[in-house]
Amino acid sequence: MVTDDMDSSRSNDTASPPLTSARRLLVIGGIVLIAAGMIFGDVFAVFVLHQNASRVGEQLTLAADSVAAQNPEAVKSHFATLGALMENRGTKVDTHVHAIDFGYLALLLALVAPYARLEERRKKFLAGLFLTGSVMLPVSVFLIHYVGLTYSPLSSIGWASITADLGGLLVIIACAGFLIGVWRHIRRAEGATRENAGANTCGDWAGRALLTGGTLLVLAGFLHGAHYAVVDLDEHEARDRATLQEIVDSSRKAQMAPGRDITDAHRSIEAYGMLQAEKAVKIAAHSHIIEFGLLAMLLAFIQHYVFLSERWKRRLVVVMLAGSIILPVFVLLELKWGLIAGGIADAGGLLVVISLIGMLAGVVRHTGKADGQREAA
Repeated sequence: MVTDDMDSSRSNDTASPPLTSARRLLVIGGIVLIAAGMIFGDVFAVFVLHQNASRVGEQLTLAADSVAAQNPEAVKSHFATLGALMENRGTKVDTHVHAIDFGYLALLLALVAPYARLEERRKKFLAGLFLTGSVMLPVSVFLIHYVGLTYSPLSSIGWASITADLGGLLVIIACAGFLIGVWRHIRRAEGATRENAGANTCGDWAGRALLTGGTLLVLAGFLHGAHYAVVDLDEHEARDRATLQEIVDSSRKAQMAPGRDITDAHRSIEAYGMLQAEKAVKIAAHSHIIEFGLLAMLLAFIQHYVFLSERWKRRLVVVMLAGSIILPVFVLLELKWGLIAGGIADAGGLLVVISLIGMLAGVVRHTGKADGQREAA
């Protein structure tokens, strides 16, 4: 297997640009961030998301009951609990999204790095700064719900929020540094060096398949988003306002007549929950299919750094594209099939993670091979 890998990769190595220290950090760090963000998202979906949604509906129902019972203190308590649940969900969604998006940005910077007119040690420093901020921000966002304002020097901002902002600042500084390097390169208008000659090619089958599949995924995501905006968006907004008004009216009637049956309010709350679920799955499917398309397109340009046999590279590409289709499709089917569709969607996400880990192993092998050649020389 190792012999086959080396033989099949040898032809690509001659045409591939060198993987410098900065690009190595960005490629490996980007793939790790994306894989970690997706694994966290799967865990969150299985163990937190559905349970959290159920508790949100329960607290809304209890709040309506407290309004009918003319118990304002209980209403405040239930809404405080509701706020904590929403914060818990929001911080975990932000953690998932930021880790993956920073991974995308790391891969993009790896493609841009050869065109940044900077010393290699400065590029490596900027890459390290970027990855430090990319880890700090999502980890700090995750801790916001648990740390709160404990020992904070400020009255409204906790330590976790402060370190999250600091991580974001590090990312901005690193991106600005690379952009300055690219601007200097454009200003000098010099010919391509050996480092950037052919740096962003995707001529093999795996690269072409990822680029084509990613483009089709992005197009499908845009079409789905356009369909949602034209067909469903106005209806959902109208139903949203009408259902909330029904909840308020039913609770007010029950409050004016103590002992009155508040089944109508419960029914309206249940309808509101179903409406939010319908909106959530359609928006999630739209965003995920576009994100997977962008991921495939970015990975297409680093396939010459995946030191695996052509057969295994093709398998990883097929697995990634299959998972990229399975996840959003079965997210859409969750309202009809329930947890079965959710489980299949999570399995699709797992396929993408497996493919990413396989490509990461190939990149690590490539860097080990390059280091061995330099030591031998």
